[in-house]
Amino acid sequence: MAGKRVRIGRKFQPKKCAKRRKADNNDRISELSDDILVTILHLLPMKAAARTSILSSRWINLWKNISSLDFDAESALVKIADDRKLSKEESLKYVKWVNCVLQSHKASPLKEFTVYFDLGRKFKYAITQWLEFAFARNVERLELDFSPRTYRVGTVDDTCYVFPNKFLKRPSQSSSVNFRSLKELSLKSVIVTREAVEFFLHNCPLLEKLVVSYTCQLSNLEVCGSSLALKHLKLKHCYGLKSVKVSAPNLTSLSIPKVEGLLLENFPSLVKVSVTCIINRYSVKNLLPTLSCCIFQLEILILTLDDDGEEILLPTFPQLPKLKKLVIYYWVDGEQSLMGLTSLIRASPNLQEFGLKLTVWDYLRSGEEVKNSIKFPHEHLKVVKFCGYYGRSSDAELVGYILDNCVALEKLVIDPRYPFFFRRTPSDTELVEEQTSRDYAKQQLEAQVSPHIEFVIL
Repeated sequence: MAGKRVRIGRKFQPKKCAKRRKADNNDRISELSDDILVTILHLLPMKAAARTSILSSRWINLWKNISSLDFDAESALVKIADDRKLSKEESLKYVKWVNCVLQSHKASPLKEFTVYFDLGRKFKYAITQWLEFAFARNVERLELDFSPRTYRVGTVDDTCYVFPNKFLKRPSQSSSVNFRSLKELSLKSVIVTREAVEFFLHNCPLLEKLVVSYTCQLSNLEVCGSSLALKHLKLKHCYGLKSVKVSAPNLTSLSIPKVEGLLLENFPSLVKVSVTCIINRYSVKNLLPTLSCCIFQLEILILTLDDDGEEILLPTFPQLPKLKKLVIYYWVDGEQSLMGLTSLIRASPNLQEFGLKLTVWDYLRSGEEVKNSIKFPHEHLKVVKFCGYYGRSSDAELVGYILDNCVALEKLVIDPRYPFFFRRTPSDTELVEEQTSRDYAKQQLEAQVSPHIEFVIL
């Protein structure tokens, strides 16, 4: 008996099936326009964007048109932090990488140019060429950060890169150097003078953000001008800086190191202040009149309190009716009580977030039981972050105060990780100490935390 013949439909034929699969696997991304593809490449790290050149002939030059150049070399910096002997080798690799990219790059204007590596004066010719490249392309955001990843003696010394005076001239029409597009400028571990800072302030009409840190040739500085566009000013670790005068009507955030003379005026828009002072009553008391022009409008206050070895005795602060976030950096010795810091919390009736970033010089745990005797309800404080929790009785005392008085508390974060001014890989001993601090935090606090509060130990 002959078998029944079955006709196979055309749509099931192998060749057609293969064509259909090929059609479904079309490279949809490559169908996009070059402008869209370059926008996508902007989202990638620099090295990843460059590696897309191997995808096809069309992708070879696309990455050369990205307008943001961020030369991030975090992995190399970690190597140097763990072994300083690798510094020369990794620095040469970094300089070669930047030079190679700049030789190929085509985009203009340049939105961002960021260099972050532990470089110094010995690479001044390469760095100066990088600056010429950025200024010639009307850079909008420029950041030079030559800070080491870990602290070492001589962070700011005669080995640091000196910002060239040749740039501190009004550009002529024929000049390739142009500052007029500059909106953000950040100089870290760069030797910069008062004349250089004031030059940029008055020759960059669009400049909204200025950061200067880890420098040693600023002694007196004025940031003044009714026409300044400046919105954010940050001065940090400016060794030798004695006096600062600031008068900038558009300023919204201000960060100032510890100085002998500080004059602030004309700040109708200022809502964020970060300032450093000595913990004793006299130093902080002197700070209050200086902040009188803006203290009642502040929404964020960051205080770095240098310890003078005495008990915390803060003066009575005026009410800070608009303050929503308070952060305190504090260096503590041994079992010194932290309760003196709570006067700032009580002066902020509408505070929503409080952060304490503690560095302990003398690691001691007495095991002494403490009980909070201060009753003062904080009706709006929702988030508290305690960095540097070690498990001292004074640490537990402060957290006990928070738990007893913050009736609206939603989240408590305890971070016992070892604090670093510059990051590096923690040693085995430090990691063990961190875990011990976590155990203490859990033992001391877990039973006190109400179930509705999110309790996080990092």
